[in-house]
Amino acid sequence: AVRKATRLPLIPKLTPNVTDVASFARASADAGADAVSLVNTFLAMAIDVETRRPKISNIFGGLSGPAIRPIAVRMVYECRQAVTIPILGMGGIASVEDAIEFMLAGATAVQVGTANFADPFIWGTLIAGLEAYLDRHGIARAADLIGRAHRAADTHA
Repeated sequence: AVRKATRLPLIPKLTPNVTDVASFARASADAGADAVSLVNTFLAMAIDVETRRPKISNIFGGLSGPAIRPIAVRMVYECRQAVTIPILGMGGIASVEDAIEFMLAGATAVQVGTANFADPFIWGTLIAGLEAYLDRHGIARAADLIGRAHRAADTHA
């Protein structure tokens, strides 16, 4: 319905709080999405042990940051196997290695959230680190990293 209502780019942000995120990526692509963005925050909870009550009024909240990165990378990898549209990867990116890992898993681009709070200028560091990585490995373009882990996995099967 959204695709029929607009010609603007349509990029749904997928929740990780499902059993099979790749099926949601496929459904998004089939419905006309231009790309998918993943992952959103993980549903989480914290309880104050002194008051024995949830720490936030909504009871549940979204967990983000470095703790979710390995799960988010897996989900990007699974979605890259399911769709050919671009994937915007996010979830705990705090270093150039983290960003590259998302790209190798299949992310066409990455987004940085929580790490911006610690370092509002992180993008300069990430770009310089990516350029150094590409030079060190003799890779011509960052785009050549996208989904590379899938090809490596195929050769080890």
